[in-house]
Amino acid sequence: MRHTASLPALSCLLAALLFGASTPFSKVLLSSVGPLTLAGLLYLGAAVAVLPASLRGGSAELRRDRRQQSLLGLAVLFGGGIGPVLLLFGLRAAPAASVSLWLNAETVATALLAWGLFHEHLDRRTWVAAGLVLLGGVLLAAPDGAAGLRTGSLVALACVCWGLDNNLTALVSGFTPAQTTAVKGLVAGSVNLALGMILEGGVQSVGPLGVALLVGALSYGLSIMLYISAAQQLGATRSQLIFSTSPFMGMALAWTLFDEPVHPAQVGAAAFMMMGLYFMLTARHEHQHAHEALFHTHSHRHDDGHHNHVHAGLPAWVRHTHPHRHEPATHAHPHLPDLHHRHKH
Repeated sequence: MRHTASLPALSCLLAALLFGASTPFSKVLLSSVGPLTLAGLLYLGAAVAVLPASLRGGSAELRRDRRQQSLLGLAVLFGGGIGPVLLLFGLRAAPAASVSLWLNAETVATALLAWGLFHEHLDRRTWVAAGLVLLGGVLLAAPDGAAGLRTGSLVALACVCWGLDNNLTALVSGFTPAQTTAVKGLVAGSVNLALGMILEGGVQSVGPLGVALLVGALSYGLSIMLYISAAQQLGATRSQLIFSTSPFMGMALAWTLFDEPVHPAQVGAAAFMMMGLYFMLTARHEHQHAHEALFHTHSHRHDDGHHNHVHAGLPAWVRHTHPHRHEPATHAHPHLPDLHHRHKH
């Protein structure tokens, strides 16, 4: 059986490029907007962007499930509420290019949490990849001493929050990616904006307000929706490794568009992180495994060996979404830790 991962991988890469552009633009916006206020505007912009697509699809039955609601609630808290605020506080104290590269710590956090808490298999190549990414982060922090350590710690904590978010949203099956993004944007955006109005005085001019909403719509809304769709098909760790290319987009924009100087540590860190990405993407996993009965909804096709139900007139390779059931099965094939493969081995 052939496992087709090209389309979700491309979706994840586009999500990475969009999100990577947010870091240097957010750095500029922080000169006139506080971190809490900016976090709120970015996520409200995200919600507005995906709201039309969120009005359809998913499963009303699964959305009423307590476990699905808990998964989404925790993802909103860590990924939409705490994570972006920590990032923006860190971004105020460091060059955008360095913070962009530090964001690759999210890959390490996602992988460790996926292995420790969410039952994803990680082989030796994946562990080597995580180590190389971590080494790149240490290389970035070293030249700035204690200041670099403080900023790196804030960004690292943000990455842990997003690591939890990545693993949680990869398991959400009652909500479509657009619905998950809309809920995250509306709830987290409203709370952070309200706190920003109280503690920071809000936004003083219309220009930054419009730019922040636009950056949020593209770099958070569209990006998150594409990422969640990919993570449900590739697993949290693999999709996060593709997504880890986003910092290089931010770094390139910081160097070119915003005239930040190029530091040797940034170049060296980029090399380590690219090597880590190579090791992760060349890993292979195959063994005999058993599936229990399952009812969920997600984007799928009928030529992957797991979805054998038939729709009259629909070719097997066409991807579509609806609630469906799986009967118990045991088989062996190359696989990724998607919604059907959450085991350790």
